[in-house]
Amino acid sequence: MTIDIHYDFSGQTAVVTGGARGIGRAVATQLVRFGAQVRIWDISPVELDGAHSLTVDVTKADQIAKALAHIVDHNSQIDILVNNAGYLGSYQPFEQFDSSEWQRIVQVNLIGVFEVTRQVLPVMRRAGRGWIVNMGSLAGKEGLPSLAAYSAASAGVIAFTKALSREVCDTGIRVNCVAPGPIDTDLIRRLGSDVVEEMISASPLKRLGSVDEVAGLILWLCSPASSFNTGAVFDMSGGRARY
Repeated sequence: MTIDIHYDFSGQTAVVTGGARGIGRAVATQLVRFGAQVRIWDISPVELDGAHSLTVDVTKADQIAKALAHIVDHNSQIDILVNNAGYLGSYQPFEQFDSSEWQRIVQVNLIGVFEVTRQVLPVMRRAGRGWIVNMGSLAGKEGLPSLAAYSAASAGVIAFTKALSREVCDTGIRVNCVAPGPIDTDLIRRLGSDVVEEMISASPLKRLGSVDEVAGLILWLCSPASSFNTGAVFDMSGGRARY
């Protein structure tokens, strides 16, 4: 589904973590389309016309620092940060989880957001402005069975978003969160057809969301049209969210 909305991000530098595929790639593609200088940080290399890709593991502070220095040395500012890198993990009861997988889920989805933001935020503070969008999940709002670790990490992202937004509200930096329900990505499809059909059945709209629909919301949150929003959590669940 293509969303026919237009923005002007010319002259702005955007960092998208986890931009090699899925939602992150859709966001990066749309930001390029509307004129932004896009830097993709992902553990997998990616080729996207108009974007520059660096191999970055968001759980590794030294890799983040190196990628950040490359941007600051050339551009001196970061206008947009989309913390999208994520790891869903296995779909299984909590008692069957291996502790190493729990830790990996928390490291990528929560600690990764902490570390990237910790290093990028001072750059935005010096400029006195910026847009940060953290990717949470419907799981973080409602807690989904068989996704306990992912739910916990996503809930942490939501709380972090609210807390940080209040710390920087005296600046021009805006911090918001998007909490999608099931979106049609490889991440979701890998859970298996039975799980996907369950998700579709639980949706009032009876379908998965598209990555372009999520990207459309994220771009709006990075535009002047959203200047009064900070510390907010926006559902993208097809009506599935209960609050």
